[in-house]
Amino acid sequence: MKKTLRFSLAAILAMMVAGCSIPGTPWGEQEEKHVVSKISLQEAAEKADTIMLDTISSVQPPLNWVHYAPTESGCGNYTVDGKKTGAATRRAAVTTIVSEERRGNLLGVLERLWRKRGYEITGTNPSKETPAIFARTPEEFRMSVKVGAKGQFFFSLATPCFTESEVAPPKTEANGTPFEGPKVPAPSVHSDFWSATTPIPSTSPAL
Repeated sequence: MKKTLRFSLAAILAMMVAGCSIPGTPWGEQEEKHVVSKISLQEAAEKADTIMLDTISSVQPPLNWVHYAPTESGCGNYTVDGKKTGAATRRAAVTTIVSEERRGNLLGVLERLWRKRGYEITGTNPSKETPAIFARTPEEFRMSVKVGAKGQFFFSLATPCFTESEVAPPKTEANGTPFEGPKVPAPSVHSDFWSATTPIPSTSPAL
């Protein structure tokens, strides 16, 4: 199996990246990512939460959003110092109503933000109904933003494989109303900017 080696830019991770599958992600079936690192999966999940919060909170005007369905999966036979490894996936859903006229603008804002952070854009889905952007950090954390039913924006961020540990729910604070059950609430929060059905102003701070 062909392996690549990358040096992390994040001091907290202090890791090197080579080839393990990232379970539960769209690219996991075709690409493997192993991480040579002794940090725990809990620490990796916290890093993923930080990236997620930075992404969503950097959007202006602000978006209303909620956490949903965090998951963990094993990484097969891959081990670190003989210890089993796993990967964590964090997810968030935007509950702000984003009009059809402004969804492309929000996707553009997110793509530029990720590029500015030094993340690599690994793919896009130009579908008019369900557009999406895929990216990864220098540490091989993989992320996506997809537009689903009713124009709702969904974020997903998966870690590479790290030493298995108990993983707590996200501690980063979402600004949406917490909910129970598997069904994510549909967009219901009006935004004078993102919900507007008029063409976006060329002088807008979101551009």
